[in-house]
Amino acid sequence: MLLNQISWIDFIDVILVAFLIYQLYKIIKGTVAIRIFVGIFFIYLFWKVTEVLKMKLLSEILGQFIGVGVIALIIVFQQELRRFLLLIGTSSFFNDKKAAKRLFSWTKGNEKESLLDIPAIVLACTHMSKTKTGALIVIAKSTDLGMITSTGDEINAKISNRLIENIFFKNSPLHDGAMIIEKNVIKAARCVLPSTENKQFPATLGLRHRAAVGITESTDAITISVSEQTGDISFAKEGKLERKISSDRLRDRLLKELN
Repeated sequence: MLLNQISWIDFIDVILVAFLIYQLYKIIKGTVAIRIFVGIFFIYLFWKVTEVLKMKLLSEILGQFIGVGVIALIIVFQQELRRFLLLIGTSSFFNDKKAAKRLFSWTKGNEKESLLDIPAIVLACTHMSKTKTGALIVIAKSTDLGMITSTGDEINAKISNRLIENIFFKNSPLHDGAMIIEKNVIKAARCVLPSTENKQFPATLGLRHRAAVGITESTDAITISVSEQTGDISFAKEGKLERKISSDRLRDRLLKELN
């Protein structure tokens, strides 16, 4: 009898909810927020159980908690929600062939070769790492970084490892700030980036790393930073920083993200 009451709309409902939960999990995975999310999820399941068992008093209390919890979720997950809304609101999102993949993908493929000159970027970062030359490179994806680009000096030059190294050379007037790369073109240098809003960010890391993470919290861009103190290469995406990566690892990350 129960199976006869299930319609195709119910299947669609379950699939859409599963997609949304999975996407939310991907955004908050690896952060402190994941524990809060799991806790609220189990409270919600417990509430539904009390409703099925007709435990009216407990169900009423949990229902009130869930109602107020929606406001608490908006406050707790404000950074994650902002990243999700920025992804949806990206100007090219609905016209981009990769939009469905970015929002609803279960796996990531390598359909075609990236248009970015990845070897030149990796080679420049490797050389700067050896000489402990501080660098901060932002690689734009679908989000328009025009506001960020306008804070620096316009370049509009084709990517080359020598140009990247010359820009970040310690005596260069353009070395202080971030380089913006878009569609295999160095758009600007000496750009100012927003600092991360994550209060859990390690206090031992400086402004360069904070800025590298900050821009990825509000856009879908990825960043590469080279430490001036240690020469370590770091990679940031979606507010998460991967530190002390090798040149091979950097190349693999770029290929994975930009394909």
